[in-house]
Amino acid sequence: MTFSRFFHVVVEGGGGEEEERERLLAAETGEPFVVENMTATEANNRKGSVRKGGDDVGVEIPDTAHQISSDSWFQVAFVLTTGINSAYVLGYSGTVMVPLGWIGGVVGLILATAISLYANSLVAKLHEFGGRRHIRYRDLAGFIYGKKAYHFTWGLQYVNLFMINCGYIILAGSALKAVYVLFRDDHVIKLPHCIAIVGLICALFAIGIPHLSALGTWLAVSTILSLIYIVVAIVLSVKDGVKAPPRDYEIQGSSINKLFTITGAAANLVFAFNTGMLPEIQATVRQPVVKNMMKALYFQFTAGVIPMYAVTFIGYWAYGSSTTTYLLNSVNGPLWVKALANVSAILQSVIALHIFASPTYEYMDTKFGIKGNPLALKNLTFRIMARGGYIAISTLVSALLPFLGDFMSLTGAVSTFPLTFILANHMYYKAMNNKLNSMQKIWHWLNVVFFSLMSLAAAIAAVRLIALDSKNFHVFADL
Repeated sequence: MTFSRFFHVVVEGGGGEEEERERLLAAETGEPFVVENMTATEANNRKGSVRKGGDDVGVEIPDTAHQISSDSWFQVAFVLTTGINSAYVLGYSGTVMVPLGWIGGVVGLILATAISLYANSLVAKLHEFGGRRHIRYRDLAGFIYGKKAYHFTWGLQYVNLFMINCGYIILAGSALKAVYVLFRDDHVIKLPHCIAIVGLICALFAIGIPHLSALGTWLAVSTILSLIYIVVAIVLSVKDGVKAPPRDYEIQGSSINKLFTITGAAANLVFAFNTGMLPEIQATVRQPVVKNMMKALYFQFTAGVIPMYAVTFIGYWAYGSSTTTYLLNSVNGPLWVKALANVSAILQSVIALHIFASPTYEYMDTKFGIKGNPLALKNLTFRIMARGGYIAISTLVSALLPFLGDFMSLTGAVSTFPLTFILANHMYYKAMNNKLNSMQKIWHWLNVVFFSLMSLAAAIAAVRLIALDSKNFHVFADL
């Protein structure tokens, strides 16, 4: 079975040709695609379907209980920048640069930036494909491929966001433990306890912020918090680096270990730049949605990446191959300064987690009709139960397997690669097929095949890392 046929079997639906021709005509002319004899509301919430091979496969596209089309491109840019400069940046010196070295790390980060901007722009340009807005990733996939792809994409995205959120909880728990160790070294409070405390804080924040657009001022707070821990990490790293003897920048380990760690680091590279929820973020931006989203993406991948580059490269320069997977554990400086940076990392992780959990919250709120006043007893009770339960499960998994670097590698391999690169290229190929020349079609297929192979290799490397760490550390480990 060819790769093309496999992709067709797994994710494409089927049925009739007339509506497909109308859909493609709408995409070319920019006119809304509406079925005759339907009201505007019905058309907006209709069952999107693709028709191939004679079968009609319907996909229910529900309205949303959350706010859309209300944010400026600048606010959306800060949502994206919050993700790219989250406290995860404190780990890239150890999880990207150490396995790849200077040449591989620098070239890899620059290439990952360019490739990620390109892939995200493909998805952004499809937001109004067929004359309607696709406010969820699964809605877009379902509209292009059919019912199977709708559910496949939702499952893939849910796994992606769940693992990202587990990583945030592990990261914030590690930062909380670092604060505790700064002032007391009695080992009474361990990492699982810190993760539990962080989980409670995340749950309270999730209950208090009803939807993504409601973050508002919290995005400014997040930016300030990011600047605090990034500036502290840079300043203290430079101070240590200037005084330190020559560092070892060689990639450590045997040939086989190098192969696996380099492959895992490639997954960390794509993890660093991509959300896996671009349509959900784009849903919040005002019209014109494609133009404004492109502005936000250009901001994210230019000005937005500078702090991340700085702390990643300077951290590696200062400590070389001995750099830890959490940079603030490597730096030396006044206790209160290190405590401030760690507390900032904790609080910023809480805000960032809320962004990546928002598609799950939107699904639950829409499914159960949670609208209106967020402080209404029914709505508040629902958020306590539903969001509190989601965070509780995430916290349990985080405490059970608190291996941050492994989570980053596995997330990049099994979900970020497929969502951001494989699906993005193939969806654009399918949607714009009649507008692409032969070379463009070959280009998109090369991307699909290459990133599929990368995803498989990175997944194997990530599973191997988790297996090795599971042998070295027991569950609920105090790392």
